[in-house]
Amino acid sequence: MSLLTAPIPRAVDGASKAERTRARLLQAGERLFAERGFAGARLEDVAAAVGIRRPSILYHFRDKHALYDAVLADVFGALHTRLASALLGTGPFADRIERAVSAWIDFVAERPALTRLLLREVADGTPAQASRLTPHLGPFFALVERTLAAPDAASPPTGTDPVAVASQIAGATVFFVAAMPTLLPGRAFDPLEPAQLEGLRRELQRAVRRLFPSRDPFSSP
Repeated sequence: MSLLTAPIPRAVDGASKAERTRARLLQAGERLFAERGFAGARLEDVAAAVGIRRPSILYHFRDKHALYDAVLADVFGALHTRLASALLGTGPFADRIERAVSAWIDFVAERPALTRLLLREVADGTPAQASRLTPHLGPFFALVERTLAAPDAASPPTGTDPVAVASQIAGATVFFVAAMPTLLPGRAFDPLEPAQLEGLRRELQRAVRRLFPSRDPFSSP
């Protein structure tokens, strides 16, 4: 399965024609922005992918900036919902963290364009210039604070930095899905194959278990 041709499920049953068109524009925009970046993606190409003319896009989004922001809101909003369900659900704290890691892998498998969107934003951003991602990250910080404020929240062992572990999980996934196919040309490497994703899931679960002193970081899932 290709990174940019993987299906992006959208709930459009019962939606109006305008709502269905908007959902298709977001889907096409997600893929094209991931493939070509903000500067390289053209509204003409997004319109062509949906089967409409460029002026028709302006009925839904006033310009390319508005479309791009809507794409980011759509993908990160869906990711937040998935992670919140895992982190704020029932069960022991450690199990909820592991479910969140698994939910992250599942989400990337469904919408792999997210990984390239992240890489492009990080590459284009600078410490002095706020990323276009910034407005969409606040809910994730709030989710982390709420998770860590839970009565059963476990403290990480001395010397373990939760931020470093989270960076390892996110960074490893993004690099694995978005970069490795480019670094392994001709080897038919598909990071979205179930076996590849399960291997990544096992390694990330091993990494996250280091946060919990009562867990054996080398035990199997």
